[in-house]
Amino acid sequence: MIPEASAAVASRSSEKKAKSQVGATSSGAASHSEDESGNENRQKSVRRRKRACSVSENVKRKRAGASGGGVRRAQGKHAKEKQVEAVTLFEVITMGKSAIQAVIDDWIEAYVADRDSSLLDLISFFIQCCGCKGVVTAEMCQSKEDKDVKSKMVEELDEAAGLQYKRFLAFPWILTVTWPMDADSAEYPLVQSGPSGRWFHTEFCDFVSVLVAQCQHSILFDSYLMNGLISLLTELSNSFVRAFRHTCTLAAVKLLSSLLGVALSLSVGIENSQKLYDVQRAKTVRQKSTQQLDRIQKKISELQEKRVEVESMMDIIFKGVFLKRYRDMLPEIRSVCMEELGLWMKLYSSEFLNDSYLKYIGWMMHDKVPDVRLKCVLALQGLFGDPVLLPKLDLFISRFKKRLLSMVLDKDNEVAVQTMKLLVLISRATDDVLTAENYKQLLQVVFSSHRPLAATAGELLYSRILCAVTPTSDNRDETNEEEEQRQQMFVRLKALLQFYQESELHEHVVYLVDSLWDCGGSLLKDWPTLTAALLQNSPGFTAAEQAVIVEILVASVRQAAEGPALVGRSGAKKVMSTREKKIQADDCLNLTEHLFSVLPKLLSKFSRSSDTVASLMRIPQYFHPDSQEAKNAQLVSSLMTEMAAVLDLHSSPAVLEAAARTYLSLCGDGAAWASAARASRDSLVQRWVDQLTGLLGESLKGGCFSAEEEQTRQIVTTLKKLRAFHNCHDLGRLTVFDLLSPLLTEDGSKGGAPPEVLEEALQCMSFAMLWSLSTSGETLTCREKAVAQRLQLRLFCERSHRCLSHCDHGVRNQAFLGVCDVLIAHSYQLQVWDPTCFGPLLYTPSPRLQRALLTFVCMHVFVVPDCDSQSRVSESSEVERLEELHRRRNVLAAYCKLIVHGVLEMSVAAELYPFYVKHYSDFGDIIKETIYRTRQTDRMESARTLVLCLQQLFVQLKREQESGGRAHSGVQTFTCIKELARRFALTFGDPAKFRECLVMIHRNGVEFVFQEFRQTPDNATPPYLSYLTILSEFSNKLLKLDKKTVLSYLQKHTAEHIIDLREECWQPLIYYRASLLAVAETEDAASYISSDRRHCLHSRSPASKQKVEGFKSSCQTRPTEQVGKVNKPSISHSPQANAGDTDPFSVPPELRGKSFNMASTGLSTYSESDDGSVDVEL
Repeated sequence: MIPEASAAVASRSSEKKAKSQVGATSSGAASHSEDESGNENRQKSVRRRKRACSVSENVKRKRAGASGGGVRRAQGKHAKEKQVEAVTLFEVITMGKSAIQAVIDDWIEAYVADRDSSLLDLISFFIQCCGCKGVVTAEMCQSKEDKDVKSKMVEELDEAAGLQYKRFLAFPWILTVTWPMDADSAEYPLVQSGPSGRWFHTEFCDFVSVLVAQCQHSILFDSYLMNGLISLLTELSNSFVRAFRHTCTLAAVKLLSSLLGVALSLSVGIENSQKLYDVQRAKTVRQKSTQQLDRIQKKISELQEKRVEVESMMDIIFKGVFLKRYRDMLPEIRSVCMEELGLWMKLYSSEFLNDSYLKYIGWMMHDKVPDVRLKCVLALQGLFGDPVLLPKLDLFISRFKKRLLSMVLDKDNEVAVQTMKLLVLISRATDDVLTAENYKQLLQVVFSSHRPLAATAGELLYSRILCAVTPTSDNRDETNEEEEQRQQMFVRLKALLQFYQESELHEHVVYLVDSLWDCGGSLLKDWPTLTAALLQNSPGFTAAEQAVIVEILVASVRQAAEGPALVGRSGAKKVMSTREKKIQADDCLNLTEHLFSVLPKLLSKFSRSSDTVASLMRIPQYFHPDSQEAKNAQLVSSLMTEMAAVLDLHSSPAVLEAAARTYLSLCGDGAAWASAARASRDSLVQRWVDQLTGLLGESLKGGCFSAEEEQTRQIVTTLKKLRAFHNCHDLGRLTVFDLLSPLLTEDGSKGGAPPEVLEEALQCMSFAMLWSLSTSGETLTCREKAVAQRLQLRLFCERSHRCLSHCDHGVRNQAFLGVCDVLIAHSYQLQVWDPTCFGPLLYTPSPRLQRALLTFVCMHVFVVPDCDSQSRVSESSEVERLEELHRRRNVLAAYCKLIVHGVLEMSVAAELYPFYVKHYSDFGDIIKETIYRTRQTDRMESARTLVLCLQQLFVQLKREQESGGRAHSGVQTFTCIKELARRFALTFGDPAKFRECLVMIHRNGVEFVFQEFRQTPDNATPPYLSYLTILSEFSNKLLKLDKKTVLSYLQKHTAEHIIDLREECWQPLIYYRASLLAVAETEDAASYISSDRRHCLHSRSPASKQKVEGFKSSCQTRPTEQVGKVNKPSISHSPQANAGDTDPFSVPPELRGKSFNMASTGLSTYSESDDGSVDVEL
């Protein structure tokens, strides 16, 4: 910030005046500017990058040696120089704490020699740290009580001179700071971004603390230094300038913290001296020394006086700075105040830890800025962590306990976490603060979506569980020690189960385990205790409790094997350290060694419970393949036998899915049990296929399905098992597709299969086709196999096509999803196919199938329920409504994938886009993503699809209006079409990126309106002229040059027609043209047309020139009025108007009231090609 010339002149004149009165006057001036410090310290080598200094200080020649010595001590390890120039205090900030200490020692020596000049140096340092790059002028003041002096303390702006003034008293100096008004006061050292700002903050605070520490034994109590410094900081902290207020408030509170350290050292000295005094007094008369007692007493008195003086300084700073700034509008200042207040209370509790100071923290816990609330909570953590301070906090906690409990749900996660940690400290320190209701409220936070908060609440929960453990007796023998420890774990487990059951959140066991994992690992990793609780025969746990223990066991196994990565929970560590990986591997080995032998017993005991078995079947997925038990063939065989027995008993989706995934994990390469697991899986699947072959052979006789109810149930059960395993395993060698294809008969009225059989069969066949396509690179070794695969694909699509019209809703839905999945997989295989080997042959869905898929989507997805159905839905379960919406979204997403992956033509999407606005809340995100994905594939074709959608809707509306019948519910209104166009326009983000697309949309729209129109007396306007109003929604996305291009193209098509702008029928044209003319606020849109006219006049025939000159008139159209009033164009007439301002769409005065031909005004600067298209230059 460069000082103004007037300020510099005033500074130099005041300095000359002060120098002329040496020894005789009571005032002196010190001028500081950026120019005086430009050449200082140019050759020093420092450890950190220094920030440019803008204001120098009063460093006198007699201090050069001392300052140079300080710099040599600070930089002796880095550079050897013969002569070192003087260093300013501000520059020392960047040199580190050792340099700061050395230079402050030199400053103290200079202060002892000349305290006025040294105090001015220190004052300039603080002003410099505020980022002020202006002029500082100092005058000597005789008395603080002078009324004239107080009246001069002002802070004002001089707008005429462009300067800001700050005049204040730092006794014995009256300081005036002048700086330009246009300076950026928002950028000062404390708020600099990056490491430099953090370095400055740390070193600035170090400077204040080192200054007080070095002065405490010398000049701190001279009643001159601290008075001037406190006055300076108090005055500047009250400034309206943010930089002054922030920097000096920080300096003031850090100064108080440093003085507090001095007071503590004085208190220690008083205490030690008092002990020495008591020892001397206790001596006998012969040993007692009166002089020594007097010296000690005198020393105690001196120390007490100094402490009183320091406390007085602290009180002045607190009242002059803290009480005014703790509610400052700047949140950084409020945070600094709260942080330092907590430190004062903790370090000097005798003075600050009382309700008079605690209330400020309680009040600021309601601050709207999270960082301020966080500083309050952290301050309270320091207080409640010290047991000695707890008795002084009783009144505070009773007053603000409600606020602390509410801050657990703070919108800022860090504030909520630290508040929970504070409450954990309170619960450990005292037992009577938090009630049972408070604990019930806090413990529910273990199910929070933010993991650090949930883990902190888990600490509180675990501490409550530990309280439930009864103390053990001391005279127990060693034989019962293990049993005693197990009973203790059972008691903890009972307490945990009680909490889980009382919380009534039965679907969140995995989140409860994750919350307790960090603090309660000893309980959750004690798998022998958990399995013993499940296998014991004594009535220790009920069946419901054992089901919960199974969930806890499975969750702890998953947590130990995979880590705390849960869906819906944020804040977990994404990268594990080497130590954490080692712990995870060890835990995985331990659980494998124990559970490999125990799991068969658990499966056998709980084989009748479907839910429990489904959970237990997931445990082998987390086994470590390198464990010793993997090589034990007997244990592996026992586990496979029990898993097969469970699959014979259960056919629920949860059990089948868990079993299929477990077999997939066990059959993987690299494990010792892989061969046994594959053999067991193949045996199971082959048995199911043989069973299904026999059942279908008996049921499919005479070309129709005939089976008893029990036989049908067995078919469905077997199909479910095959479907679950076919989803995870490749069963192509078993020819499941050929086995199930007869079920999809051509005519279901002649005895077709039941809907549940068809639904399962469709799923199995779709899985078979997906596996066949995914393994094409391995299985297709000749052309015959590729042809057979394509025939199989065509057969599946044809059979599924027939099922799209099935009476059962589930069958229709499964047929649609199966066809979509298979076609998408086929398209993907065509893209990744290696031409050097055989691959899948091209297959295109038939037009009938494409129409059937589109009809299915329109009929079953975009359904508007009537009033009766809405009332029924409101009475039914909300879960059912959401499941139905989820099913419809899956159908729409599957169809949109066909368009995105190129299976269907992109133009088919024009049938979906009309529902974008009407069903935006349910399907808007899917349709918008489809627009973005198709645009990434082909921008122009995607834009043509949008245009096609709008034009189809507009034509339907026109036909509906021309028919004169009752409005059809499927036809959208003109307002809806216009809103749809606006939404389409919003999808074009950067106009420069989509210039060609946007110009094409406008060209296509103009051609749609005018291309096939022939004007007749009965047909004066184009039938689709209103479409221009819809097209105008895309005008704001055009660039200036493109608007001129489109406007010229519009003129070319309107030049052949007779247009009367006064008639209402031409209002869409006026509206559209006005949207194209709105190019800039400071330019006349009509000038673009006139410039085009002038540019092309030389190329026209004389006859055409006469026509153009005949249209020269005095009218001038104002585009801003045209945009504002589209119904009646605003036309003004001026006899001085030039021909260059002629508007081809304006009405000449001589032709008012008549229609006129505008053929001669169709001017264009762009050449027309032979095919009738216009070349648009972009």
